[in-house]
Amino acid sequence: MPEPDPHRPPGHRRRTVDDFDSSYSGQPAWDIGRPQPAFVEIADAGRLEGRVLDVGCGTGEHALMAAERGLPALGVDSAPAAIAIAERKAGERGLDARFLVWNAVDLESLGEQFDTVLDSGLFHVFDDDDRARYVDSLRAATAPGGRYHMLCFSDRQPGDWGPRRVAREEIEQSFTDGWRIEAIEPVVFETVDPGEVLAWHAGISRMGG
Repeated sequence: MPEPDPHRPPGHRRRTVDDFDSSYSGQPAWDIGRPQPAFVEIADAGRLEGRVLDVGCGTGEHALMAAERGLPALGVDSAPAAIAIAERKAGERGLDARFLVWNAVDLESLGEQFDTVLDSGLFHVFDDDDRARYVDSLRAATAPGGRYHMLCFSDRQPGDWGPRRVAREEIEQSFTDGWRIEAIEPVVFETVDPGEVLAWHAGISRMGG
């Protein structure tokens, strides 16, 4: 029997693909219908560059933001319902973004590399073992010199509802081999309810020539 994850609050079970998929029959707390302000700031500063991957894209707002700015963009998510909504949005807005139902821990099988990878609220859903697999997967999909921008719940956020909180040190320990952490900054993650939560924005570059 696997050991319990020491970072997951008591009573919290690991959510499945079916859990996430069924959540899109309503409005999930993380689906605010627009890009996260921290990622808009990145785009406005010109740090959204080259080919863009929105991993754990949900209904696609960040991939669509990249496409709106003229960048080739792909959004992937394990929830078919989310991808269907993202594709509908792209059609309604006349934007050329691609969307695929895909496992985030198997990005290597995409056979593509990206200059910018965006992760809004995916990193914090993984248990420790899957987190290591996810980072390996990111390494395969991020071009050398490319950047990974991640938003996750911070351990500064009170309470134990929602996803597990992540400490700054956990981010630093996860991205060592082949990565350079450029910044880990306190930001706000917008949600439907309770509205705003304390989060980290990590900007991490993929090393290599």
